[in-house]
Amino acid sequence: MSENEVSSDATNTASGGTSLPEKQVKRLKSLIQDAETNLAAAKELLISLVGDDDSAVRSAHPDEVAGKVIEGVFDGQVMIGPDGKSYPVPANYASKSKLIEGDILKLTIADDGSFIYKQIGPVARRQIIGTLLQHDGAYYVEAGGREYRVLLASVTYFKAKTGDQISIIIPEDNREAEWAAIEAAL
Repeated sequence: MSENEVSSDATNTASGGTSLPEKQVKRLKSLIQDAETNLAAAKELLISLVGDDDSAVRSAHPDEVAGKVIEGVFDGQVMIGPDGKSYPVPANYASKSKLIEGDILKLTIADDGSFIYKQIGPVARRQIIGTLLQHDGAYYVEAGGREYRVLLASVTYFKAKTGDQISIIIPEDNREAEWAAIEAAL
């Protein structure tokens, strides 16, 4: 049985065999997806710190990496530093970390030139459901009469297709936000 399938025993309650509400099953699937996403992000971070060689161990603690530290605001695609300069945020990191416009990031540019990002100030979030669209060479989710851009990395990660129902995360206090993070493909 695959991890996406739920056995009939698992969907029955102890009180008499009735099925769990569909919302609970969807929520459980979402929690499992979140755990898998977090695990993948942790593995990616570990590889960025010690490389692909499992025997390699970096002597410095990750928070003690020597280099230049810059704090900035995520704009949906890149981090904007206090000097107005744009710093590239890897799309897979932004996607898996579900970064949204307004999140505060810390960038450490290590002495070896590597970029290490850490989310240090997430903004208040809310979730809405919309429909995945594609036009002008980009992906959007139409929700509540608005279109929000989403990262291609998120679309491919969730194996979403145009027309799919998508749960997205948007800033709670920024009604002008142009970007959203994909929470899940429904």
